[in-house]
Amino acid sequence: MFTHQAEEFTDDEALVLRRYFTNLDRPVFALTNLPEVVKGALFARYSRSAKSLRRLFLDEFAVDLELTADVGTDAGVGLERAEKLYDKVFVEYGDDSVAQLGGVHLACEQASNILTKLLEWGRLASYLEQSTRYIPYDARVNGRFRYYRDPEVLASRLGARYVGDMDDLFDTYSSLLPVLGDHFRRVYPKHADDSDFVYRQSIRAKSFDALRGLLPAAAQSNVGIYGSGQAYEALLLRLRAHPLPEARAYADDMLHELRKVIPSFLKRVDVPDRGGAWSNYLATNRSAMSEVAERLFDGRVDSEGDAAVRLVDWDPEAETKMIAAMLAPHTHLSDATLLAEVAAMGADDRRAVVAAYVGQRSNRRHKPGRGLERVNYRFEVVADYGAFRDLQRHRMMTIEWQNLTPHHGYLRPAEVDDAGAAAEYDRAMATSAGLHDLLARQFPDRASYAVALAYRVRFVMNLNAREAMHLTELRSAPQGHVSYRVVAQQMHRAIAEQAGHRLVAEMMSYVDHGSGVELERLEAERRAEARRGAAAE
Repeated sequence: MFTHQAEEFTDDEALVLRRYFTNLDRPVFALTNLPEVVKGALFARYSRSAKSLRRLFLDEFAVDLELTADVGTDAGVGLERAEKLYDKVFVEYGDDSVAQLGGVHLACEQASNILTKLLEWGRLASYLEQSTRYIPYDARVNGRFRYYRDPEVLASRLGARYVGDMDDLFDTYSSLLPVLGDHFRRVYPKHADDSDFVYRQSIRAKSFDALRGLLPAAAQSNVGIYGSGQAYEALLLRLRAHPLPEARAYADDMLHELRKVIPSFLKRVDVPDRGGAWSNYLATNRSAMSEVAERLFDGRVDSEGDAAVRLVDWDPEAETKMIAAMLAPHTHLSDATLLAEVAAMGADDRRAVVAAYVGQRSNRRHKPGRGLERVNYRFEVVADYGAFRDLQRHRMMTIEWQNLTPHHGYLRPAEVDDAGAAAEYDRAMATSAGLHDLLARQFPDRASYAVALAYRVRFVMNLNAREAMHLTELRSAPQGHVSYRVVAQQMHRAIAEQAGHRLVAEMMSYVDHGSGVELERLEAERRAEARRGAAAE
């Protein structure tokens, strides 16, 4: 049983503390009703003080507390003191870890599907993005479809063409939604046990999935971000260095709003010799690399054929190293000794180690330990941009991608053919490619807006076996979109067959190599309805 020594407070002190701490008598508690800068400054001071956090708050932050304030909140408590501490620790001393101690929930709306990938690039924050599986794009808002309109493009001679072609893509999407809906209702009749709501939601999701490729990358989405001051600083520095005007303008809006909440965390972003110099460094390097690549390869494009996933790099000795890493925490042997011992092991002993390490996984969320991180793979993938958007969210791996263009062709779902909509789909793809080629001549950094999500993009993924297990098991699930299910399945096969890492592949026991399910969201909708019913009861 865990024992601890309770801290003692006077009645007046307790009255103050109860507003800001979830308990006063246990060693684990949360902070509430405090500005992020105060929370961060408290923890920064905490690391250099022998006092408890609650005592530190009383002695150094609550001295200017307005006791007549609302008991529920007091956003001004210790704020001036916290700001001064940040000025000293963060700005003067450069202690970057201080900026990890406070966070903000930030809503980022009306961002293009190009910008959303830039927003979600960092590893240090958490993101939730509006899904094309649940949100239709057939309605106009104030008379306009939801796509990004770049001011310079609209003011140019291409402005009318841009709006006309974009509207045409959205009109095609809108007109085909009922066509695909009717098709799916014919192919997948409603089950007697399913409610109208569950069936309708499943048909809608199936239709949205089949037609999301018609949407251009300019289609706007909403992203929710939770991140620390350090994560936001890194994000803003990248956006301010990016050639896309939308990214730079969005960074200014983000900085303006974040400074209302965590001003001290972001003081360096636009200081010329600090954040300005960092952004200039990123922008200069990007420009230099683009120039040298253009000089060396003169815009050459590789033809892909039907290839989707290639395993381009792996370690032949990976399984030996992985088993040694699994054993290391349970021995007192050096890495060199363990490698030699494992190399001399028979197949049965190796398999016994792996079996013990993996244990009995009753679901895919039961993950083995970090021994799998000794194994690394590099995959080159060419997939439709819609699939890339889903795979890019796995930020624990290293993922980098090339510009979105029509050069690698597009994928047309079989359901579109079955519904008799192939001709309309192909016409929309031609419209998208034509607009891209026009924009590329005058606005090369904005041409990707015109490219429909069905077009393929090339990207590379460097990831260890632990992350590969998470990605392949999650993204091969039967209810997932077929375009990324195929990628996950081919990755798993390449690990087993091309790399020859059978032990690694066998650990990924929840990878699903089936053809999927008829209505991907049906089971999920049934479960959701059952939970709603149980809650109502």
